[in-house]
Amino acid sequence: MPSESDLKIAYIYDAVYPWVKGGAEKRIYELSTRLAGRGHEVHCYGMKWWPGDKDIEKDGVHLHGICPAMPLYKNGKRSISQATSFAGRVLSADVNCDVVDCQNFPYFSCFSARLLSGLRGQKLFITWHEVWGDYWYEYLGKKGFMGQTVEKLTARLTQRNIAVSERTKRDLIRLGGNAAFVIPNGIDTKRIERIPASPRESDVVFVGRLVEHKNVNLLIEAIDICKKFVPDIKAVIIGDGPEAARQKQICRDLGLEKNIQFYGFIEDYDDALALMKSSRVFASPSVREGFGMAALEANACGLPVVTVDHKMNAVSDLVTEETGAVCAPESEALAKAILETLEKSEGMRERCRILAARYDWEKICDQAERAYRSG
Repeated sequence: MPSESDLKIAYIYDAVYPWVKGGAEKRIYELSTRLAGRGHEVHCYGMKWWPGDKDIEKDGVHLHGICPAMPLYKNGKRSISQATSFAGRVLSADVNCDVVDCQNFPYFSCFSARLLSGLRGQKLFITWHEVWGDYWYEYLGKKGFMGQTVEKLTARLTQRNIAVSERTKRDLIRLGGNAAFVIPNGIDTKRIERIPASPRESDVVFVGRLVEHKNVNLLIEAIDICKKFVPDIKAVIIGDGPEAARQKQICRDLGLEKNIQFYGFIEDYDDALALMKSSRVFASPSVREGFGMAALEANACGLPVVTVDHKMNAVSDLVTEETGAVCAPESEALAKAILETLEKSEGMRERCRILAARYDWEKICDQAERAYRSG
């Protein structure tokens, strides 16, 4: 039987794992299932991605499909009509919990959660995965003013913000938001330890969605430079997205078909982890990462991480001289960092695993539980 100290916790986010696979979705899944296992009553309110009943129980968590699933993206960008439609459905949802944790993006549902929690006397947490700031203008052009305004207003909705990294916390405070709990994303270290390495070996591996800000074009150019020093260098790119066709064409234009292999989206993520384990360096050339879960998973696999220095790239905060390299977001600098890290990678493996162990999901769940119990 639940004790008096057990909580009723609600997560609000339109996308639901495992039907939609992304960092925010995975975070909610990992925390919610662990909190449910500790005796808390956990509910997730999202769009109905699954067949059958709109209310189901999965892995001890109550899932509520409060509206039919809609495409999250339109013309490569987050759909405003989808976001506002979901926010409207949140207003009519029966969210009867002690604690509400709403994900910051795509913002509109945070306002719905604020109204509901205020009426019902619930603790409202907003979890911030990224703060975009001036990036809104790059994303929306002149309309970026509207996105920036909504983001600033969202930052002021609650006294209980959660940031997934220290960098996100700093950006949130600069935005005018209240000081936040820092509760990072995590990894399942025990699961990763059990996965055997793939027999398909490589020198460099990338895992992520093939979208512009992930900067895979830069990695391809860097591998072309590395090839001059290591002719048989082998890189694998795991993931899919709107940039895939163009990036494959760049590889063909540069004559890198034997050096770079595209695996596309891998349904069973254990297979992606196995490919990481059989590589030597994880490349993360992205210029926009709110945290960097794939990089930590690579560390848990014993891989050092090479990433780029950019104000919106939180992966660079995870990397030390003992666990990888941070370089300028330029092809020559990235190539140099990859070559130098390949030489030292074997000696870095243990330090990488030690760093990753600090982010085990059980430890992250402890932090979330303490935050939810706080005032």
